[in-house]
Amino acid sequence: MTPIDDHPLRYALVNELHARPFPRIAAPAHVVYAAVKEPRDAANRDRRRDHAHLCALLERNGAPLPPADVTHHTGEIGRYTLKWESHTEFVTYLAHAPGVAARPFDPNDTEVFPADWLSQAPGKRIAAVMIRIEFLPEDPDAIMPALDDWFVHESMVCAWVLDGAAAVATDFRIDANGQMRFAVFVRPGTGPGRIGRVVQRICELETYRAMSMLGLGRARSLTQRLNALDPELEALVEGMSDDSHPAEEQLDRLLAISAELEGLAVAHSFRFGATGAYEAIVKERVMVLRESRFEGRQKFSEFMLRRYDPAMRTVKSAEARLNAMIERAERAGELLRTRVEVERQGQNQKLLESMDRRADVQLQLQHTVEGLSVVAISYYAVSLAGYLSYPLAKHYGVSKEMAVAGLTPLVIIGVWLMVRRIRKGFGGH
Repeated sequence: MTPIDDHPLRYALVNELHARPFPRIAAPAHVVYAAVKEPRDAANRDRRRDHAHLCALLERNGAPLPPADVTHHTGEIGRYTLKWESHTEFVTYLAHAPGVAARPFDPNDTEVFPADWLSQAPGKRIAAVMIRIEFLPEDPDAIMPALDDWFVHESMVCAWVLDGAAAVATDFRIDANGQMRFAVFVRPGTGPGRIGRVVQRICELETYRAMSMLGLGRARSLTQRLNALDPELEALVEGMSDDSHPAEEQLDRLLAISAELEGLAVAHSFRFGATGAYEAIVKERVMVLRESRFEGRQKFSEFMLRRYDPAMRTVKSAEARLNAMIERAERAGELLRTRVEVERQGQNQKLLESMDRRADVQLQLQHTVEGLSVVAISYYAVSLAGYLSYPLAKHYGVSKEMAVAGLTPLVIIGVWLMVRRIRKGFGGH
């Protein structure tokens, strides 16, 4: 029996499911994380530059270099384990090592990513995270003094995650070293795989939060422009019922507004679409943490509801307003085009009526000219016929006057028939 052929991408697609495993981190440990994004058109960036930047870091540490076409890489750089990933708009670097510094969130730990190397990155830093991982003491309340010292009380978030396997705390603020701090306290016996999942989700939560909020700045600038265009569009719509304003002028202005609105939609569609996708990932990452309240502190979901969701609603509101204005402009354009067509049809009707009147006048003039032509031609024809008939009339004793009188009706009829035939030959009636 001949086996069925596999799709050429079957194995590659299955392997992709297992290509980016969670890091395995044993407590105590510390993690340094960075995400880098091109400021403009990051989705179409030259990814070879990302690979070259990764290789520069690996070469500094004498580590093996990955192939040129990879989108993820894991390897050792000194005492750290590095995990690098390339995403649609950004690249991430996650380095973790065992042990914690005596000084919590020691800036020296960030030297795993040297400052001069970071400055040469093909893009700008969009997220930077330090995570301190310790064992949870028997009395969970014992960590509260440290948390109050490390984080701003007003915005501090602290919650149990993964059904109480660990407590995670942060204040979602950037410290003097440019890092966002997270503290993870794990219960004794929590495996490296589970700790790695918590760390990965924390880093993804912060990265996708930052990426999604890029749409907020775009939404604010868009709102300012829409605030300027909205009164113009409203005035045009209200003026459509005023016959004192030419419809064609109104249509020209409306088309200019519609073109600008369409341009704004094109310029913002990718960012707004990406914002919606990143927002969904942020909420999914919060959900999979399976958090519960820790000592009365606010949870991640509560912080997002109060601080993050309003920003996302602003983005959605700006996008919805833009789409609504585009639809209003389209409807107004259709009405104005209809009005212009009606006016043009009325003008065409008047033009046709004028042409009909001119045609009637021309026909009457033509008939008059034809009558005069018959008279003139007949006059000369009678004269000629009279000269020709004089000898014959004299022979029969008919006077000149009687001969002319008898020839005149015949000549007139003949000329009239001739003119009529000529007119029919040229399509006349």
